[in-house]
Amino acid sequence: MNKHVVIIGGGVGGLFTGALLARNGCRVTVLEKNRIIGGGLQCFMRRGELYETGMHILGGFQEGGCLNKICRYLGIMDLLNIRPTDDDAIDAITYWEGGPTTYRIPRGRQRFVSYLSGLFPEEAIGLRRYVDTLYRIADEIDLFNLRRPVEGFVDHGPEFLMPADQLIAQYVTDFRLRDLLAYMNPMYGGVAGHTPAYIHAMINVLYIEGSSLFGGGGQHLADALAEVIRDRGGEVLTSDAVVHIATADRQVQKVITCSGREYVGDIYVSDIHPTTLLRLADEGAFPRAYRMRLEEIPNTYSAFVLYLKFRPGTVPYVNHPCYYQERYGLVWQHAENYEAPDWPLGFMYLTPPDKKQGPYASRMTVNCLMSFDEVRQWTDTTVTHRGPEYEAWKEWNVQRIMAKLERLLPGISDCVEYRFAASPLTIRDYYGSKEGTLYGYRQDCENMALSQLHIATKLRNLLLTGQNIYLHGICGVPLTAIVTAEAILGPGVLLEQINPTHHEHGKV
Repeated sequence: MNKHVVIIGGGVGGLFTGALLARNGCRVTVLEKNRIIGGGLQCFMRRGELYETGMHILGGFQEGGCLNKICRYLGIMDLLNIRPTDDDAIDAITYWEGGPTTYRIPRGRQRFVSYLSGLFPEEAIGLRRYVDTLYRIADEIDLFNLRRPVEGFVDHGPEFLMPADQLIAQYVTDFRLRDLLAYMNPMYGGVAGHTPAYIHAMINVLYIEGSSLFGGGGQHLADALAEVIRDRGGEVLTSDAVVHIATADRQVQKVITCSGREYVGDIYVSDIHPTTLLRLADEGAFPRAYRMRLEEIPNTYSAFVLYLKFRPGTVPYVNHPCYYQERYGLVWQHAENYEAPDWPLGFMYLTPPDKKQGPYASRMTVNCLMSFDEVRQWTDTTVTHRGPEYEAWKEWNVQRIMAKLERLLPGISDCVEYRFAASPLTIRDYYGSKEGTLYGYRQDCENMALSQLHIATKLRNLLLTGQNIYLHGICGVPLTAIVTAEAILGPGVLLEQINPTHHEHGKV
């Protein structure tokens, strides 16, 4: 196939889509507005230290995992520095209320059930049924299992679109265990009464089967994907944002970048937030009803991120993410309580591994969910030009987070060499995501017709990819990239190449 595909945005979705297409003979041009490619994979240097912007926790890279298979198909798996988390603790969750109490979640389905059943013996039967249901729901997702779906056939179980919090409550009565089983929902945009069970099931199964971390940051995955594109005659161009999409007769004619360069392709793929895409296109390019729909879909929340650089040899390295909860019953409400006096009520923190990790950590990242409303007064400002009030507000939040960390890890403040923070505004400006949304559009089981956005657009030669379509996260975005690429290459072409031994049809 000799089609020229122009991809707007060099995030995870754009790079995976581009690499899959290049691997199948397309000439690919990726246009990225930032100096660094990768979206959530991108890393940056601060005082000689490497920091990750977003992709901290990985799933699916273990042998036989879907990401492992995709990366092996692209020929890059052996180039990646993937570090499995501890077998006895893929995650640790500390509740301060009534303790503190720390739960250490082990790797593997049976160990997961056995560990929690030992702590909550009266819930053992319900817990096993709950985990069995997670795996059954995950098996219904053909794309997650790299299966080609049966055309036009839908046969999901009754729990597939149930709200995730209700799914847990259906099997578990103890309020503490209910909260614990949802501990990861802030990491995928979970909202009580809205997030469908299949999202919850897919994410939890993914990590129970084998979570891992990037040694030395996720930038090397982005760079490896770019090399797949370049090695096959394509281009990955940075620091040149697309500023205009010229259209005629219901199709894209060309895209124009801020440098004034014009790019003409046979097919165009957008990896940017759909509402940003609307603003780039000619007026009238999209029907009013379509534009209104894209604007009305709720987005997931954003975050306030604290970065710490430690003095050498002062803080032991921990080989898994850690979660903090102020008390039980708040895990679904983090983004709704950012104004509380005792904010943050919960957060995730981890010591990212270096390329060659020793016994001590060099740095720490702390992610606290936050609504964009908290920074709305500075909406019209730009990076490094937001004013003293904004900087004072950031420092106030940093101090509140440090107070919680000091309570968890006494003496950590004395180990910090320097610290800095990013707000929802930072995320908005670097990712180009509406209001700094972490996971794009919110999947809503109460209105799936609104929240499910198809890869095809109202322009015949423009497709969508990325976290706003179908699935999000380090696993979901590459899977969505397969769907986008197959819309160009043909149904099932990639799935049969990536997973040649798994041709049987499952459920859609």
